[in-house]
Amino acid sequence: MTESSASDLTLEEKASLTSGADFWTTKAVDRAGIPSIMMTDGPHGLRKQAGGTDHLGLASSVPATCFPPAVGIGSSFDPELIERVGAAIGVEAAIEDVAIVLGPGINIKRSPLCGRNFEYFSEDPLVSGVLGAASVRGVQSQGVGSSLKHFAANNQEFDRMRASSDVDPRPLHEIYLRGFERVVTDAQPWTVMCSYNRINGVYASEDPWLLTQVLREDWGFDGLVVSDWGAVNDRVAGVAAGLDLEMPSSGGRTDAQLVAAVRAGELAESVLDTAAQRAIDLVRKAERRPAVTGPLDVDRHHALAREAAGRSIVLLKNEGGVLPLAPEQKIAVIGAFATEPRFQGAGSSLINPTRVDNALDGLRAVGGDRVTYAAGFAVEGGAVAASGRSEEELRAEAVAVASVADVAVVMLGLPAAEESEGFDREHIDLPADQLALLDAVIDANPATVVVLSNGGVVALPFAGRVPAIVETWLLGQAGGGAVADVLYGAVNPSGKLTETIPVRLEDNPSYGSFPGEFGHVRYGEGVLVGYRWYDAKGLDVTFPFGHGLSYTTFEYGRASVTSEADGDLVVSIDVTNTGERDGREVVQVYVAAHASAVQRAPRELKAFSSVALAAGETRTVDLVVRREDLAYWDVRVDRWIVEPGVYRVEVAASSRDIRSTSTVDVDGDVVSLPLTMESSIGDVMAHPVAGPIVIGALGGFLGELNGADSSAASMMPNDEAMEKMMASFPIGRLIGFPGIEVTHDQVEQLLAGANAGTLPQA
Repeated sequence: MTESSASDLTLEEKASLTSGADFWTTKAVDRAGIPSIMMTDGPHGLRKQAGGTDHLGLASSVPATCFPPAVGIGSSFDPELIERVGAAIGVEAAIEDVAIVLGPGINIKRSPLCGRNFEYFSEDPLVSGVLGAASVRGVQSQGVGSSLKHFAANNQEFDRMRASSDVDPRPLHEIYLRGFERVVTDAQPWTVMCSYNRINGVYASEDPWLLTQVLREDWGFDGLVVSDWGAVNDRVAGVAAGLDLEMPSSGGRTDAQLVAAVRAGELAESVLDTAAQRAIDLVRKAERRPAVTGPLDVDRHHALAREAAGRSIVLLKNEGGVLPLAPEQKIAVIGAFATEPRFQGAGSSLINPTRVDNALDGLRAVGGDRVTYAAGFAVEGGAVAASGRSEEELRAEAVAVASVADVAVVMLGLPAAEESEGFDREHIDLPADQLALLDAVIDANPATVVVLSNGGVVALPFAGRVPAIVETWLLGQAGGGAVADVLYGAVNPSGKLTETIPVRLEDNPSYGSFPGEFGHVRYGEGVLVGYRWYDAKGLDVTFPFGHGLSYTTFEYGRASVTSEADGDLVVSIDVTNTGERDGREVVQVYVAAHASAVQRAPRELKAFSSVALAAGETRTVDLVVRREDLAYWDVRVDRWIVEPGVYRVEVAASSRDIRSTSTVDVDGDVVSLPLTMESSIGDVMAHPVAGPIVIGALGGFLGELNGADSSAASMMPNDEAMEKMMASFPIGRLIGFPGIEVTHDQVEQLLAGANAGTLPQA
C-alpha cells in the first residue's frame, strides 16, 4: 500500500475510516491505497464467521481450536503458558487473514453472578493485568493485533448497554483500571475496546477523561480505540473524546454526522484527522504481518489445548489420597457432562472447535472396561434428555453403578442456559437434580470425587461430605482428555483459584448492590473486592483465593526481602518439593502496610510465580514486587502514592495459607497539600514550618480551654483528648475565639507563606 496519511484524504474519506464497512471489517479507501482489514471475536480461540454475517454476528464460524477460556487458563497463574496459547491463536488468525482478535477480556469479577465471568481472569487486578499482558504478547508475536476489553468497569451483563457503573476514584483506579494499565504499559495492545456501559454517568465511548487523559496521556497508549459492537451513543462526542473506530457499520449514517459536525465548526477537523490516522496506522501494522500459509496444524494445537486444560484444573480437596485414581480400580463415572461436556461459554466467544474430547473416553483410554458410566441427569438439549428417561430412572442407574465401584466420579456443573453473555446468573447454586443425585451417590459410595464444569463460581454445600473435589471450570475442546490426565495422575494438578469460593452468595461484597436499579449500580464495597473483602470482614469461605492442591507437597523456607535502587522489592524464598511426584507450585506474595492513612485490605497480592519442581528438588524463587504496585490512589492529589513505613510481606500458598512473613521499610512519596482556611488544625500543625508557629499562636487558647471551669472542659480528661478534638477543627473557624492571638489576615498570611515556602524556619 502507499504511504498515504490522513492529510491526503477528503473529509468524507477521513470520516469513512472511523467506522466499519460491515460487521467485521473496516472500510477501504482504494484511491489512497488503504485496504480493509478484518476483526473477529476471541479471546480463547478464533471465531471468524463463515459466509455472510447475521445481524448479531453470531452465525456459524470456521473451525478453530477452542482453548480454555480465561476462567480456566487463568487458574494456571502462568504467563508463559498463556503467551504460548496467545501465539497459537495468532497463528490461526493469520492463516485466516484476520488482523485483530477481540480479546483478552480482563474485567474484574466483582460478583460471581456476572454472566460473562467465564471470559475474565480474576477478582484481582494484578492477576488480570499480568495474564492479560501475556495473552496480548502472544497474539501480537504473530503480527496479529489484540483488542483489550472491555474498557472499563464493565462487570455485569444486566442493562450493560446503558447502566452506569458508579465507582469512587480509589476503587476505580486501584481495582477496575489497574489491570488495564498493566496490559497497556507492559504489552501495548494494538487496540483497546471501550465498553457499553456508562462510568459515573458518562458513556465509556464518549468519555475524554477515560479515553484520552487516562488511556493516552497517563498510560501512554499509542494504538486505536474501537467501540464494543453497538456501544456508540453519540458518534461526534465519541470522536472528540478519543474514540477512533465505531463498530459495526452504521451504513454511513454516523459518518455523515461527523462530516456535518466538521463543516458546522462543531468538531475540529484536526480531531477527525487524528482518528483517521490511527485507523491508517492500524492498517499499516496489519500489512506488515509476515505471510502465513496453512493449513492449520490441528493436532499440534489440540495438544497445546490439552496441556493448557490440564494446567487449568484446580484440585480443591483430596482427603485420604482418593486421587489420583489407579488404572486397576473400578471407577463409576456419573453425570451427563462426561459424554456431553461443557467446555466453553455462550455468546460472542463461542468457538466452532476442530474436535471435542469427552472425559468418559479419556478415562476409558486408561481404565478400559473397569470404567462404567451412568448419565445420572439430563442436560437440556442433549442426548440423555432425548432418551426420555425420568430423573428417578437416571438416578437409580447411577446408584447401581456407584455401589459396586471402588470410586465414584460424579461430574456436575452448570447447564449452558444458566450462564452466557447477555444476562447474569440469578444464584450460585448447582441444579437441584444434580445435588439430589450426588446425595444418592454419596449414600451408595462414600468414596466420591466431584468434578465440576462451570464458567462461574458455584456454592459447594457438599464440601464436607466428599473426600475430593476437582474444579475444572471450562476447559476448551481438549478438556475431556485433560480431566482424565489429572484424575489418573498423568498430570499433577497445579491450578489455583483466581477467585474466592464463598460459603453463600450473601457473603459477597457486591451483594445488595448488584446489578443495581434504574440504570445505576453503586460499587459500595469500594476497594474491598473479592478476597480483600472476605479477609477484612473475617468471613469464612469455602475455598480461598489462591487455593489449589497437588499430588505432592511443598515446603517453604524463610523469605527475605530486599529493596532495589528503583524502589522495587525482591522477595526470595526456597521452595522444596517434599513429595514423590514432580509438581508445580504457584508461589504468591501478599503485601500490607503496617499503618495507612486510608482503608486497605489486610493483604493484597503483589507478585506470583508458577514454579516447576521435580520430586525432592529445592529452588530459590525470586519474585519482584513493583514499587508502583505498593501505591494507593490518593484522592486529594489525584495520583498514585506510596506510603512510607513498614510493610508486611507474606509468601503464601493461598491468601489464607501464609508460609513465611517478613517486613521491609519502604521510602514513601511526599504528598504536599496546599493549606487553606478550611485546613484542619491537625493538617496545619503537621506542616514542618507552619506547624510550630500555629502551636505557639494557639497555645494560650488550648490551655485556657482545657483549664476552664465548664462542662465542655470537664468532658476533656487530658491534653491528649483536647488535641484529638481540635485536630479536625478548620483553622479558619477559630478566629475570634477567646484566647486566639492571631487575626484572620495573619492566619491567611501564615498559610500563604507556608504554601509558597517563604516562611522562616523555626
